[in-house]
Amino acid sequence: MSTTTPKGPKPDNAMPRLVYALIGVLLAVLLVGTGGFLWLDNNHRAMPTIGGPFALENGDGKPVTDKDFRGRYMLVYFGYTFCPDVCPTTLTAVADAMDKLGAKASKVQPLFITVDPKRDTPAVVKQYASAFGTTIQGLTGTPDEIAQAAKEYRVYYAEHRTGPGPDDYSMDHSSILYLMGPDGSFIAPIRADQSGDEMAAAIARLVS
Repeated sequence: MSTTTPKGPKPDNAMPRLVYALIGVLLAVLLVGTGGFLWLDNNHRAMPTIGGPFALENGDGKPVTDKDFRGRYMLVYFGYTFCPDVCPTTLTAVADAMDKLGAKASKVQPLFITVDPKRDTPAVVKQYASAFGTTIQGLTGTPDEIAQAAKEYRVYYAEHRTGPGPDDYSMDHSSILYLMGPDGSFIAPIRADQSGDEMAAAIARLVS
């Protein structure tokens, strides 16, 4: 799986997603290990915020919104179940981090939001998330609902064709974890390439 911009010409609607991906990368560089941010451009205007409302489905096909997690921290990751390497490696680290957070683990809800709603049905994301333990909740939705959630989090994703068949594709996507506060506001990015120990340490510093 590639987490960079797909090769070849892109349709016009790919540009906003690319901008969001670049914003996410810059945030990861600037903000890891911090508890908040104020990012201004040269004209002192605040850049777009990270996170916002979403309306999706959990593994049982029941409606889930961001408001269902008020009072708890959310650790949000966008990926897909057919991902060959980055997503399972990241979710393994997340599960390990949750085991090592101790009492603070009960304050954090990890969420895996698919960027491949065509294949990732509620049953598929439920089975996939459960492979990493009981703490991670998988979410899916219609293509429009996923697009809206990704837009709120400035997540880049795009289908990358690998053959002529309907399932002959992979999903290019940005890879970053978003730690959201109990009120739903963005706190900080958490690097997705860390070990469970490193991830737990980073989260513990930010969860009160």
